[in-house]
This record gives sequence, C-alpha cells and structure tokens, in this order.
Amino acid sequence: MKITSVKPFILHVPVTGSQIADSTHTISHWGVVGAQIDTDTGLSGYGFTGTHAHLPSDQLITRCIETCHAPLLIGEDALDTNRLWLKLARNPALQWVGRAGITTLSQAAIDIALWDLKAKAAGVPLWKLLGGQVRDKVRAYNTDIGWLSIPDDQLVAGAKRAVDEGFTGIKVKIGSSVDRDLKRLEAVRRAIGPSITMATDGNGKWDLPTCQRFCRAAEAFDLYWIEEPLWYDDVKGHAQLARGTSIPVALGEQLYTHDAFAEFFHQEAIHWVQPDVTRMGGITEVLRVCDTAHAFRLPVAPHAGDMSQVHVHLNHAHPACAVLEYIPWIKDCFLEPAQVVDGHFSLPQQPGASTTPTPAAWAKYRQATA
Repeated sequence: MKITSVKPFILHVPVTGSQIADSTHTISHWGVVGAQIDTDTGLSGYGFTGTHAHLPSDQLITRCIETCHAPLLIGEDALDTNRLWLKLARNPALQWVGRAGITTLSQAAIDIALWDLKAKAAGVPLWKLLGGQVRDKVRAYNTDIGWLSIPDDQLVAGAKRAVDEGFTGIKVKIGSSVDRDLKRLEAVRRAIGPSITMATDGNGKWDLPTCQRFCRAAEAFDLYWIEEPLWYDDVKGHAQLARGTSIPVALGEQLYTHDAFAEFFHQEAIHWVQPDVTRMGGITEVLRVCDTAHAFRLPVAPHAGDMSQVHVHLNHAHPACAVLEYIPWIKDCFLEPAQVVDGHFSLPQQPGASTTPTPAAWAKYRQATA
C-alpha cells in the first residue's frame, strides 16, 4: 500500500459556550490540524494534532506537513509505521531544527493517519490492531464542567449534572488563588459526595511553595490527583512535591518525547502518566511511554488533546491505561464520535482510528492551510 499524497488540513471548532479558560489559557475554538494520507489502494488515513486554533501557528504545522514531512513519505509503504516514524523523527535536517514543537506536532498528525490507514487496511478498529481489548469498560472523567472560568455556582451545578449523567469522575481546574480554589473544591466535594473521584489541574501555573500550601489543605478533599501543578519541565520540583503530599501527581500532556518522561520516572516525580498522541509524534511514541509506565506499575490517563478519538482505542487496548478524559468539543466532527454511555467510553466498531472527519465538519470548520 504505497503513499501517493499527503495533504494538510485545519478545522477550527467552537468550544462549549463561547469561551473557556484555565489558569494559563483562554480559548474560543479548538484546532484540529491534520494530515490526509492517500494511497494507491484508494484508502485514505486521517490524523491530527490539537491546538488553540491560532491560525498563523496552525499554518506553521501544515507547512511542515506539506513541505518537510510529505516529501519523505511519497512512495513509501503506509504499513511501515515504525520505520516511517524513525525516518521522520531522525531526519538530520528536521532533527536539527526541532526535536519537539512544530515538527513533532506535524509528525503526530502523520503517524496517527498511518495507524488509521493500517487499521482500515486490516478491516479492524485500531484497538484490535493494538492487541485487542484488555478491559470491558473505560471509565470517563468529565473535564468540561470544571473550567476555571466557570462561576462557582455553575461549577457545582455542572458537577452534580455530570454525576446525574453517569460520570463517576470529574476534574476541576485550579490555579487562581489557593483560597478560592479550596473553596470551590470544598463546595464540589460536598455536592458530589465521597464516592465520585475528583481530580484537579493547575496547567503549570504555580511555584512549589504555593503547591505545597495548596496540597496541605486539599488533602482533606480526597483528590484523585493534582495535574501539572508546576512548570511542565520542572522534574526536581515535581519530585519534591510528590514526596511531600499524599495527593498523587499527574503530568505529561506538555512532554514531547519518551526521553522527557524517562527523567520523571527516574526521579519518582510522577504518579499518573498522561501522554498525548497529538503532541508526542503520534501513537508510535505514546505506546513506548505506556509500556514504560506499565513496567514501573504506574497508571496511565492519556491527555485528551485528541478529545479522546484515538485515546479511546488506546485505553481499551493497553493494560496501563486506567481512565480517560472527556471533553466533547470535537467529537461530532468524526464519522465515529468518542461516545460516553453511563460514565464509560463505548468501544469503537468501525475500521480505523476514529479520525475520519464528517463531510459536514469539513465544510463548516475548514480553514486555509497557507
């Protein structure tokens, strides 16, 4: 199955409401920046990375896809996912200008599209190609009710609504002030009761003393984890925090490579591992992180930068994966949406990686790639 063309695309999809914010980011749309890979068999594969729908930087990614990575792929066998991953990741010229960032986001879109093709060629959903179903259910936790921009009363109402809909886990954003965040968490815990898991996410905002102060008080709320409490690359700080609190430390969505994760593993700075296929150069590299996490007996909760389209396959197939984030912004843009029923993700049935856009999404949300 030879690759005949690689074409970039950009979709900008509205978020819930008109705008959301966490401690670091404020956005109105989510960017689906991807690649369509066509083959001589007539099959096409689709993959994408996730962005803040900033068109100029999105177009840097699509230019990288079109002018840097595509020429390396034309005429290649689309089924050779490992070899092609290395060909792109270890290309001397591209490695020189970026082992992370735009080149990796571009490669993520391509690698996912290749896995989508591989599963379509085999006539099976991706989870089956990855080794088959290892669990009956994938538990979902709802992040979309917990944005920092949501007023306190609406936060509590949204958490209760999520529980009524069948979710057994939620995530609440933190990173404003310690006192305000603690009050919000106390109100939510009181509203949802002790049996619902409640995670928190600081999006890299705080310094170590602030995190330590927060954790001392927040231990009373039985938090599932504190996610990205510190700057993303601060291994030492995360290790210090992990040693000093009973709240598990989660991170990984901002890490681009297996090597970056390795130091967090080595320093025992992480309890929940959160790789993202849209950031780490695709499925190929994320599988390495999941395997390493499993070797360390650490649970994996993939970051849903793909809004769960690909990760729902990974969670059903990999033994390290424990729970999965639910954010519904882009799910209806695909022929097989990531669906949650009674608090659990449904098992995908269609061949591929669930990344094929619908014609309606293509027509409604598509942006210029250059």
